[in-house]
Order: sequence, then structure tokens, then C-alpha cells
Amino acid sequence: MTHAPGRARRHGRRPERAPRASTGRDCSDARLRYLVRVLLVAAFGLGLAAVVPGFAQATDEGAATEQLAGTLQTSRSGPIEGVEVTVTTVDGEEVDTVETDEQGRWEVDLPGPGDYVVSIDADDLPEGVVLAGEDSRTVTVEEGRRQAAIIGLNDGSRESGGGTVRAVQLLVDGIRFGLLIAMCAVGLSLIFGTTGLTNFAHGELVTIGAVAAWFINVEGGVPFVLSALIAMLVGAAVGALNELGLWRPLRRRGTGLIAALVVSIGLSLLLRYLIQLVYGGRSNAYEGVGGGRAVDYGLFRMTGADLASVVISIVVLVLVALMLQRTKIGKAMRAVSDNRDLAASSGIDVNRVILVVWMMGGTLAALGGVLLGLSDQVQWDMGFRLLLLMFAGVTLGGLGTAYGALIGSLVVGVFVQMSTLVVPNDVKYVGGLLLLIVILVIRPQGILGSRVRVG
Repeated sequence: MTHAPGRARRHGRRPERAPRASTGRDCSDARLRYLVRVLLVAAFGLGLAAVVPGFAQATDEGAATEQLAGTLQTSRSGPIEGVEVTVTTVDGEEVDTVETDEQGRWEVDLPGPGDYVVSIDADDLPEGVVLAGEDSRTVTVEEGRRQAAIIGLNDGSRESGGGTVRAVQLLVDGIRFGLLIAMCAVGLSLIFGTTGLTNFAHGELVTIGAVAAWFINVEGGVPFVLSALIAMLVGAAVGALNELGLWRPLRRRGTGLIAALVVSIGLSLLLRYLIQLVYGGRSNAYEGVGGGRAVDYGLFRMTGADLASVVISIVVLVLVALMLQRTKIGKAMRAVSDNRDLAASSGIDVNRVILVVWMMGGTLAALGGVLLGLSDQVQWDMGFRLLLLMFAGVTLGGLGTAYGALIGSLVVGVFVQMSTLVVPNDVKYVGGLLLLIVILVIRPQGILGSRVRVG
């Protein structure tokens, strides 16, 4: 006999094994796979629907598909109420005549796409405010679009003080804008640091906060401050739902970072167009608050809402910094961000830390969305438009570092606003992305990031 007994038995008939009983984990994994497939299919379907003009506008019952809108205000006078705005076709046929409301806003429903002429009555403008150009302009409205019409006004502030004063004004505006980007980007940076996930759906957390505050404030009649606090709780709940319902199960299954990135893109599409279906495609302002008249501080002017936004942003970011440095959970966050395996071997509950990070990220993003809605009004895609600047700030400051996100966002915000000294206002966001490219060529790890050897 040339084989050992143990090996000889392999040539014989193998004993039949008892069938393995299905476990609860198998059922859970099957349900998870089904859920992920449904989410991806739904996201893909909504992504295709996004390219169809007027997708969301056509779903709003009783709402016109095409619309013209605008806001009349200056930094010195604030919103201008009671100005007559007339919209006609290029042939001179009148479509509608409306007056601006107390927030300086106006909007006109259109009979269809095409070219329209928007004109205002200059006699209705307050003393000291004059037209910066013609009293009318022609606007092309595409099918299914809500087009903004801008009428240039001048209150004399541009000529008072020369270019230095304007540069200071833009610097202050850039700091305010950078603080808003930083508040939203800190959570994005912490999520990347603790999980390695590049979350493209973080912009929708910003939009959810603004939209939730608008519904609570306007539809529910709740005061704005209380609405903002409730919206922050909603943001924390949505962040926790993201972690517990999607990302934690995917991590347990060993999903790679590239696959997780693709899932986050699908989730972003899904949430964005669900918000559009529920909220609609129009821009709306909160009730009980407004831009108000700008206060002159010497070299610059600022409205009460903008000043409150700056103060709140600074206070919140300082509290976040103190939390990261002084509290036990903050130190655990920094430990998990530095080395997750070492933190787990030290007794830190990594899953609990990641859950807190998601809740904090959702809260900060929701608050950033509420403050952004004060200045830019609430729109269904406001978070998505801010997403690239958030990524620019996070990457510029150093991936995975909260302080890097703060510094990088401030640099991006100031550069974007100051770039309007030499470029048109419509393309100012391009300057932030160009700055990102230049800095990363010089310092690829970012401002506060550590150099990593590859290979």
C-alpha cells in the first residue's frame, strides 16, 4: 500500500456532509445585497431622469414649467420693495406686471420657453439708487427652467473710497463665505479621516438642513431660530441613518473604497432629486428674517443676517475645535483618524466613534445649509453647488484633518470672492478650483497634511 491511510481514504467516496443551517447573518446579508441593488437602480434611474428637461418642474401641480425671477437690492439700501417689474415678449406683448415684495423678490410665470424682455420702472427706485445700465434686458428661458434676470443697480458705494474699499469689502465677504464652507467641510473631512470614504452625498446633507428649516419655518409657522435647531437635529438623524443603514453594513462586507465612492455618487443623485420632487425647483426665503439694510462699518458694509452668520460660524467652529482637543470623544475621533486599527486595539469603540462623526457631520452640514439659505435663499441643489468648493477646501487644507478643512475653506472662500476684482462674478468659482490645482502641484499633501511616501 503506497498511500497513508489518511490519504487513501480520499480516493474513496467522501462522506456526505449535513446541510448547513441558514443563519440570521446570511438572511441579513441577502437583505443588504437586495437593498444596495435597489438603491443603485433607483439612483441610476433618477440620474437618467435628471437629463430630461423639466423633470421636477413638471411634477409640481399647478406650477408653471418656465419662470422668470429676480431680486432687487443693494448693499446700502438692502432689499427694495414696491418696484414695478414688467415682462413682455420680444414682440412687445405683455406677459405680466408684478411688484417686488419686502425681500426685493419678484417672479413671473411664463407661457413657454423663448426670449423675454424684463424691464423696471426707474421712478420706483428709492433715493440714491440708480440703474447701472439699461432699464430692461432680454433673457432667454429654456424649456423647464427657472431663469434669473439681473437688473444692475448702483447705490454709489462702488465709487466711494476707491478700489481699496472694494477689496476690503470682498475680503470680508470671502471670510464669511469661507466660514460657511468650513462649517460644512469639517464633517466631510472627519468622515474621510475616520472611514476613508469620499462622500459625494455630503452636499445633500447641506440641502436637507436648509429645506427642513424652510418647511418647519414657513409651512409650520415655527420661529426661525427654533426651526434652525430642529433642522440641525434632522441633519444629525440623517447622518446617523446614513451610517447605520448603509455605510456600516457595507464596511462589514469589506466593500472597497472605490465601490463605496460609486455608491455615494448614486446616493447623492437619489437624495438630490428626491429633494427636488418634494421641495420643487423654486428659490424661497425664510419667514421672519431677511437681509435687511446693510450697516456701514467704515471700510465695509454688512447686513445683520451676514453678521449673525459670521458670529455663529466662528462660535461653532471654536466649539468643534475644543471638542476635538479637550473631550474624550474628540480625542477618540483623532485617534481613529490617525490609525483605526491601533485605536481599536487600544480599546476604542471604532463603530461608536464613526457614528458620532456622522451625526456631527450631518449637524454641521445642516447648520451650514441654514446659514447659506439666509444669504442665497433655499434651493434644491444648493448643497451640490457648494460640494466642489468643500472638496477644494478639504483637499487644500489636508485630507482627513479638521483644522486643515477650516484653513483650506477660508483660503478658498477669500480667493473666490477676491477674484471678482479681475474676473466676472459668474465665473468666480473657477478661481477656487484653479487655486486648488496650483497648490496641489506645489504641495500635494495640502497645507496641514503630512507628506506620504508612495511605493
